[in-house]
Amino acid sequence: MTTDLYTEDFKDTPWWWEAAPTSDADDELPEETEVAVVGGGFAGLSTALELARNDTEVVVLEAEAFGHGASSRNGGAVSGTNVGKGTSGAGNSPVERALGAEKMRELLAGGGQAMANLETLVEREGIDCDYARRGRFTGAYTPTHYALMAHKVAQLNAGGEAEAALLPRSEQRREIATDFYFGGMTIERAGGVHPAKLQMGLLRRCRELGVRLRSHAPVTGIARDGAGFVVTTSVGSLRARQVVVGTNGYTGRLTPWLRRRLIPAASYIIATEEMPEDRVRALIPNDRVISDSKRVLNYYRLAPDGRRVLFGGRARLAAGDPRDCVPILYRQMLDVFPQLQGVRVSHAWTGGIAFTFDFLPHMGVHDGVHYMAGCNGSGVAMMTYLGTQTAQKILGQQNRPCAFDGLGFPSRPFYTGHPWFLPLVSGYYALRDRMDRAAAG
Repeated sequence: MTTDLYTEDFKDTPWWWEAAPTSDADDELPEETEVAVVGGGFAGLSTALELARNDTEVVVLEAEAFGHGASSRNGGAVSGTNVGKGTSGAGNSPVERALGAEKMRELLAGGGQAMANLETLVEREGIDCDYARRGRFTGAYTPTHYALMAHKVAQLNAGGEAEAALLPRSEQRREIATDFYFGGMTIERAGGVHPAKLQMGLLRRCRELGVRLRSHAPVTGIARDGAGFVVTTSVGSLRARQVVVGTNGYTGRLTPWLRRRLIPAASYIIATEEMPEDRVRALIPNDRVISDSKRVLNYYRLAPDGRRVLFGGRARLAAGDPRDCVPILYRQMLDVFPQLQGVRVSHAWTGGIAFTFDFLPHMGVHDGVHYMAGCNGSGVAMMTYLGTQTAQKILGQQNRPCAFDGLGFPSRPFYTGHPWFLPLVSGYYALRDRMDRAAAG
């Protein structure tokens, strides 16, 4: 490591864990349960919570400690507008071209419902997770991206009631202390959360409602057994009337059909050391969550305590040592905020996400097993919503089908779930970004 980049107490674990560390749970597995949930992240815990609130027996099986996965590793941005966004945050999406404007409006409305669901859940369950709806700013990486954002703003306002607006470059410093972007768009229906506190809050409420929770119990088999299933784990087996899989970016060989439809990738984040609050607040005066329109995007925000910057991005798409990506993310952070030159990094970490070939999140049933997957890098609100919707579907309580339920879920010929092509894709996207920026002058 280049030592002058790092604090003396540098950690390669999430900064979020300082306030909400991972948690073990060793409830004894029952012989049978009504619903077995595989995966203890936002998707699994929100499914279990909704079922338990409706007096349904649930067991949640987590392969690691609760809080180990991406639900406590992400940037904590909350938005319902990142639906079908493809590889760029600007312009017409491939989903709209494939499915049409009317279906796109339905999906964006579903994204809005996802955010409303999260807000309701946090308030109803009394989860202290630093949630604040202060909006998002998406910076235009090139003038062309800014021009394309006019369509995006109209689309978001028509479909998701996002309260989106264009912001020209001449006015962008009222949102962000940089001239790096060529304007952008603001979205009021967005916010930020402490994701690890949110996950631990969901875990606490599940425990209080009688959900059986078992960590370090990887599931090794799901087999039909009459009208239900036998679920085998490393610590024993149980029978379940229904099974729900919420493993998203950590989906493995247990569910090969689902694995063939997901592209696992990695995202990386650094946290700066503490700085004076007035210096930090001046960078993003309205405390927005920030993203940009690059193919290899960056996302960043102020920490909830207002004392440091959390800066993330697709420094590489393949999984690796987060320390290797610190110089890359640091350089990208200085591109935006050169005034942070010399500020050191206290934490760096990575987490698994899952892309889909159609850039959409999905829920449904395959061979009798419920699934929800495909956050495409924006899973805080969406995976929580799909978990709630899956539970309501099991309970027969949905007023109408979820917009993301039963969509065609494409794969590719010969693809098995091993994304060997990620380094090539990452390099190609980075090259396209550099070319676009060079053309912008």
